[in-house]
Amino acid sequence: MHFGKRSRRGALALLGVAAAGLSVVGGPSAAAQDFPAADEIVTSPNVSHVVNVPPTGPLSGPASVGTDLAFSGDHAIVGNYLGFTIYDIKNPKNPTITSQVVCPGAQNDISVSGNLVFVSTDSRRSDNSCNSTSSTDPEKYWEGMKIFDISDKKNPKYVAAVETDCGSHTHTLVPDKRGKDVYLYVSSYSPSATLAKCKPPHDKITIIKVPVKNPAAAAIVATPVLFPDGGSPGKPGTIDTGYVVPTSGCHDITVFPAKSLAAGACMGEGVLMDISDREKPRVINTVRDDDHFAFWHSATFNNEGTKVVFTDELGGGGAATCNAKIGPTRGANGIYDITGRGDGRKLEFRSFFKIDRHQTDSENCVAHNGSLIPVPGKDIMVQAWYMGGVQVFDFTDSRAPKQIGFFERGPAADPNTGGGVWSSYYYNGYIYASDIGKGFDVLDINDPATNVARGHKWTELNVQTQYGYGR
Repeated sequence: MHFGKRSRRGALALLGVAAAGLSVVGGPSAAAQDFPAADEIVTSPNVSHVVNVPPTGPLSGPASVGTDLAFSGDHAIVGNYLGFTIYDIKNPKNPTITSQVVCPGAQNDISVSGNLVFVSTDSRRSDNSCNSTSSTDPEKYWEGMKIFDISDKKNPKYVAAVETDCGSHTHTLVPDKRGKDVYLYVSSYSPSATLAKCKPPHDKITIIKVPVKNPAAAAIVATPVLFPDGGSPGKPGTIDTGYVVPTSGCHDITVFPAKSLAAGACMGEGVLMDISDREKPRVINTVRDDDHFAFWHSATFNNEGTKVVFTDELGGGGAATCNAKIGPTRGANGIYDITGRGDGRKLEFRSFFKIDRHQTDSENCVAHNGSLIPVPGKDIMVQAWYMGGVQVFDFTDSRAPKQIGFFERGPAADPNTGGGVWSSYYYNGYIYASDIGKGFDVLDINDPATNVARGHKWTELNVQTQYGYGR
């Protein structure tokens, strides 16, 4: 989510009144569709809802916003604007809370490497402690990365913090080639001349090097400029008429370490990078689509590293864009093939894919975070769509993607529990979803197209750090 970078919850409530039902080629007409009742769960026949764990304890209440998630062994680690929760998922049908860490600082994007957990802070805080308060002082504030040790998952320990310009909206974990260090590619944006530590131009990312054996020594080692020409200038407009957010940094970066590739979703454009030198990423191709993409939000490689699915977060995650007025090619996925070799590689557009179920005018819905389902020889993805729920689709034919299954809830009965699914990822046989207001969901998909994936076992998963399977 990106809209209203400094107060996202308010933006969500404000924009969630945007439009009416969806009409997509191959989908039902708005007039013919029966919408789910408030909080009613509906699924395709091949998807079942296993369990929901609602927000609880100190990470609950109106200020609670569920965000991204990562996996380590039998545990899922779920971010929240108020901190993070470690769930024991050894029994996926009965997840239990191992521990909760209270450490406010939106949006608390999260990743894990061994015993280390990395957490993004993208809101101005009084200091870098977990006791910090929100700051409105444009000169004295802190934003950046926090590092925790979860050797004892029942008692995580705060290890270090690294301040970064414009904070850390998201970050991507990048292993070095020797296994001794990890890098964090920190994405941030929305500079302002009024902020002491976030002035324009902000055409860079920040790279932090973390010595695995001494994480307290984590430090910034590079701030490469990705857009020396300033990037996309953007395009004025509205959700209805179309707009493009100017590039002033990146929203999210996904890496494929084995291929030394990265795909950046950078506001006004998508980029393909060579990361052979982890401290010196090089942009080798840039693509823009001002007619369809308002905000390049995230990227997912296929298993062969020959395709990229880019998401367009039209309306910033707070608007009802799954409707006939917006149509099937905006607020959608754009599927690109990677063609050519070496520095001649290019991103070439092949098709759009968008949720094919209508949403009401009270439901924010747009393409958001997802992951591959490890089916060898196929390109299958599960993806969150906020209040549009969870979608599973096949993009093996990048020109003709198709739906496999879905899960969604009806409009939120209580506005404080609204917002929908932030991230949905496949891990060791199940789909796990972080819902902004409803908490932690576990789903099961039983379909001939995906069942082979149950045989693949991860020991750790950060979705923005992709590793191949079935090789």
